[in-house]
Amino acid sequence: MTDTPAQPLVIDVISDVVCPWCFLGKKRLEKALAMHPEIPVDVRWRPFQLDPTIPEGGLDRKAYMEKKFGADGRLAGIHERLSRLGAEDGIAFAFEAIGRSPNTLDAHRLIRWSYAYGGQNDLVDALFRAYFEQGRDIGDRAILAAIAEEAGFDPKEARAFLDSGEAGDLVQREIGMAQEIGVQGVPFFIFAGKYAVSGAEAAETLAKALTQAAGDAGDAAEAS
Repeated sequence: MTDTPAQPLVIDVISDVVCPWCFLGKKRLEKALAMHPEIPVDVRWRPFQLDPTIPEGGLDRKAYMEKKFGADGRLAGIHERLSRLGAEDGIAFAFEAIGRSPNTLDAHRLIRWSYAYGGQNDLVDALFRAYFEQGRDIGDRAILAAIAEEAGFDPKEARAFLDSGEAGDLVQREIGMAQEIGVQGVPFFIFAGKYAVSGAEAAETLAKALTQAAGDAGDAAEAS
């Protein structure tokens, strides 16, 4: 491979924090990055809402999922498969503990806010774990502020930001931009604005995109 870029390679990850495949994708991306520690990266988490019609305050998850998947046992099969895959990547899915299906706009606003302070990846991880492993309502602002504290942020500042309503329009704009470039499902990974990987692909697939993007960036740096 050619020289890697001096500047961190930007990886945009479009996801929703109530998407179990996105949680898997995060763990697989971490494995891919560990395969190439010589490549500096800047991972940026971008918003997407699987269901923006969920009202503020959320919905009863059992009723919501039965309406979406039916009550014929299909959802149980999906959960079983996800639990098996999650165990392979260190995720302890606890679907039975989830009581609410939240609207994730506030969670995405908080993720966007966190980037300026560093630690965005820690916050995203904490949100995934809170929802999928602990069954917490990540549509509740008090709970979001508590999760922010667990990720190393000031909970009072996080709560003040959430209550301000700031960045809601920016999050909506980013979601619109993702849809405009053809993103219909998540996770969706974009390496250096050039190489895209759709879905929670294997770590090896993500690592290949990483090295290709890094190689191109290195070539460009040599040519300049």
